[in-house]
This record gives sequence, structure tokens and C-alpha cells, in this order.
Amino acid sequence: MLKTRRVVVTGLGAVTPVGCSIDEIWKSILEGKSGVRRLACFDPTNFTTKIAAEVRNFDPSPYLSPKEIKRMDRFVQFAVCSAKMAMSDSGIHLDKEDRNRIGVLIGSGIGGLHTVEAEHRQYLALGPVKGPSRISPFLIPMLIVNMASGQTSITLGLKGPNSTVATACATGNHAIGDAFRIIQRSEADVMVCGGSEAAITYMGFGGFCALKALSCAYNDQPEKASRPFDKNRDGFVIGEGAGIVILEEAERAIKRNAKIYCELAGYGMSSDAYHMTAPDPEGDGGVRCMAATLKDAGMKPHDVQYINAHGTSTIYNDKIETSAIKKVFGDHARKLAVSSTKSVMGHLLGAAGGVELIVSALVIKKGIVPPTINYETPDPDCDLDYVPNKPRAAKVNAVMSNALGFGGHNAALIVKKFNP
Repeated sequence: MLKTRRVVVTGLGAVTPVGCSIDEIWKSILEGKSGVRRLACFDPTNFTTKIAAEVRNFDPSPYLSPKEIKRMDRFVQFAVCSAKMAMSDSGIHLDKEDRNRIGVLIGSGIGGLHTVEAEHRQYLALGPVKGPSRISPFLIPMLIVNMASGQTSITLGLKGPNSTVATACATGNHAIGDAFRIIQRSEADVMVCGGSEAAITYMGFGGFCALKALSCAYNDQPEKASRPFDKNRDGFVIGEGAGIVILEEAERAIKRNAKIYCELAGYGMSSDAYHMTAPDPEGDGGVRCMAATLKDAGMKPHDVQYINAHGTSTIYNDKIETSAIKKVFGDHARKLAVSSTKSVMGHLLGAAGGVELIVSALVIKKGIVPPTINYETPDPDCDLDYVPNKPRAAKVNAVMSNALGFGGHNAALIVKKFNP
């Protein structure tokens, strides 16, 4: 049996509602600077929810040519730009690399809704006679979920494993975890991985409104709307963006004197097998997922100091995730710092896990735990240390990052301080 290879994080790149560079994003998170505003990309007057966490002032032109921009849906642009940022951050010079040993695994929960809706509006405007002849030949390759990975591979010239994941809000964690396994199995030495999402469209936004999943109570106070674990939470705030990390085989990274943020030590996943949108009220799937991640990392509950929670700001998710943490971590749950960075940037759906793994890596590197903002009124059902409203300096050797998705998908990752 081959020895399992160690995997480290050597590059970070992201596009989010609170910034389009790692430094800007980290600064916004620590300052509790919310990215939630009244919806700007279309008029929300007739929707029950009127707020979102949009990526504003996004300019892909430093990374993509005009032709590339025209042929990529917004979620693909987010992914490719973030991947290029992460690759630059890693210090890997692709012209000196064996590109057959570098792969891509980027997921999206929903894919190219912007392209679908724009083409459909044009079809309806032209009618059934002229409409068919005006459908773009790029419609399908722009909308399909795998194109974030595909275009990243094409743009960077990466010829290793190339795949995608679509597991709703667990997508980012699954993509990174599956890429982790690829390197462990020696099928690649480097993986570009994470998640991307751009679903703030008429139908995407309207669909979540129809589900009654979005916050409605804070339309006049957008910055207050995303409030994980607070008693007065009433739903999540939809966001958009991408989070991409560079995973690298550890010995290779050491040999090239890479900047190493942390080691990716554990990955676990499970299914609730309960309901297509609601979590299992007993939290069984989350419990099994977190326990599997600890086992994969060869760690005990007391080895973890911080959990970057899924923490969506919905009534049931926050309560059930809290309960699951207590079941897995036992008495140590009271000693854990647990926070949700969705309080700052909303819920990025398929991109959430990618961005939150970046946050987890920065916690290890910088020794600061980010806050849960808008935490004002304790909920008896949510009774852990949620790092309310202010960041906290702390020695953190290991972080667990949780993700729970529609369909009962659960995925967790553990990163830890790298010791060669």
C-alpha cells in the first residue's frame, strides 16, 4: 500500500462581497464590515426580500481578455480570476512545471443562471419564429457547471485531473476535499480547487424567496440581516463570489521553499437522507460528518481550537449545527471558538466552502479568530462561544470548517499548523 502523501495549502484567491483580494477580504472580516446591501443588479421592489451580498465593482479585465469575458458566465469569471490570484500567490511558475501533474476541481451549486436568463429573455422577445436562430452557440458551454473547472484549466494550461462538484452549499468543501484525495493518491502534485457562484438573478433570487429561506425582517437594515446564532435571525442572505485554494504535495512545497499557510489534514462527508432542503432535526448527518473528519485527520476533539461554522443565520441550521457540535466535541465544545463569517459576507452557496477554507487557513497563519457579527441576543438553543462581534487573538493549531447543503449533503475539512 502506498504511503498517503501530506497536502498543504500554498495559494489563496477569492472574489467576495467584501473584497476581491485576500488582504481586503481579511480586513473586512476582522472589522465586521458587512457586504450586505439593498439589491442593486435589478429592482427588488416586488420581491419579499430586497437585500443581498453582491460582488460590486468586479473587474475581470486584469485577468481575462475581452473575448474571454464575453464567453464566460459571471460564475466562471469569478472562478478563473480567483484561480489566477491563487496561482500567483502560490509562487508556482507554470512555465517551469509539468502541467500534466497539476489539476483543477472547482464546483458550483447552480452554475450559469445569468446566461440562461439572458438568452431566454432574448428568445421570448424575438418570439418562436426568430428566437431559435438567435440562440447563442455559447449558451451551453457558458451555463454548464463544469465550465468553472474547464475554463480554469484552459486558461492556465493545466492538463492534470479536471473535474467538478455540484452539492449545493457543500460544494466548496467537497471540491477541496476531493482534490485533497487526488493528491494523496499521487494522481496529481498540485490542485487548483474551490467553489464559485453567481446566482443573484431574477429566478435565482426569486426561487430562494419562494422557499422562504431568505431574511425579510431586515430589508431596511441590510447590514443587520445576516446574524448567525442570534435569537432574532430569520433567514440567510444570498451572496455570490468564489474561493479558490492551491493544494500541493507537502514535500514538493518544502523543496521549492513555498509559503505554506497550513496543512489540510482531514476530510469527511455524509448524507442526512432526510429531506431535500431541511436538515435532519437530530443533526445525525452533521455528527457523522464531523466525526469522520476528525478520524481522517487522526485527531481527537480537544485537538481543534476553532470551528468555522456553516452558520447560515436560518432558524433550524444554526440550532442543529450547534447541537451536532456538542454531540461530537462533548465537554470540549464549551472551550471551542465557533464563528460564522457568513455574518459578514452572506451565504455564497457553492462558493461558501472555498472562501471559508481560505478564512480557516488565515486563522492558522495569523492567530486571529474572526467574529460573528450582529450577535446581539443569545438563543437558548445556541449556547456556544460564537466570538460575538469582535475578532479574538488566539493560538490556533487546528480548525474545522463545516458545510451543509440542500439534498442532505454534509462535508467538513480540518486544516492545521504545518510541522514538517
